Amino acid sequence: MSSIRPRKNEEKANAVQELRTDYPLDLLLRYADLARSTFFYHLHGKDKTRDNNASLCAQILAIKQQNPHYGYRRVTKQLGEGINHKRVQRLIQVMGLQVKGKRQRKYYSYRGEVGNIAPNHLQRDFHATVPHQKWLTDITEFKVKGDKLYFSPILDCYNNELIAYQCSRHPDGRLVKQMVLQAIARLAEGDSPILHSDQGIQYQMASYQQLLAEHNIVQSMSRKGNCLDNAAMESFFGRMKVECFYGKTFDSIEELESVIKEYVRYYNEERIQLKLNGLSPVQYRIQSLK
Repeated sequence: MSSIRPRKNEEKANAVQELRTDYPLDLLLRYADLARSTFFYHLHGKDKTRDNNASLCAQILAIKQQNPHYGYRRVTKQLGEGINHKRVQRLIQVMGLQVKGKRQRKYYSYRGEVGNIAPNHLQRDFHATVPHQKWLTDITEFKVKGDKLYFSPILDCYNNELIAYQCSRHPDGRLVKQMVLQAIARLAEGDSPILHSDQGIQYQMASYQQLLAEHNIVQSMSRKGNCLDNAAMESFFGRMKVECFYGKTFDSIEELESVIKEYVRYYNEERIQLKLNGLSPVQYRIQSLK
């Protein structure tokens, strides 16, 4: 490997390419003092196309460094008009910057009776025309060194904003009560949202039902065993874990809680969504009020 250090960038790129089967790419680039975008510039570009691809690779790399979980569609959106999404996808693949996911066994909160508490008012229609019209909630489980942390949010279907959330070591009634109280504080007079959940035991408690009724919140529940009845919430959990949990190491539950707190802020305020015209949930809500 010592022979690649004094070479020019193009020669370095060729040497790195030859050694990729034996050594990690990041190690080779660091040893060769070669930027990732420069490597792919020499490896794949030619003449004007090479210059354009090199510039585009540099922009893509900058976006991915700031938002490593962005897929090619969001990267394309950030790059602006005039850039073909298929080209962006190809360059992301060439640079090895694809988002990688991981499956984990889902936490199930169901333990009670079947479908006797509340009907399914949403019927898988997650479209909302105004804020606080349709809310979704669920609980997901994280594991850190044998300990468990339960995350319980409320998602507003209008702009996919997380308007409330709580974390706890126990998936109990107190967890969902504190979450609902946090969401209630955001309601204006006359608001009467539908709050949709699965048939988890927490949502069947009389105290939970009473709290919703006292604040004009309409309870809605999925059919047992039908995860598609709350698909938008399930989709968020999957995305969240890919972006802030899978592939990362946490020393404690407290560290994970801190990461979740920052992720919620980032998701609400900065993370763009194609369905929101390339805006973050908070940006979309603010724009809609103008």
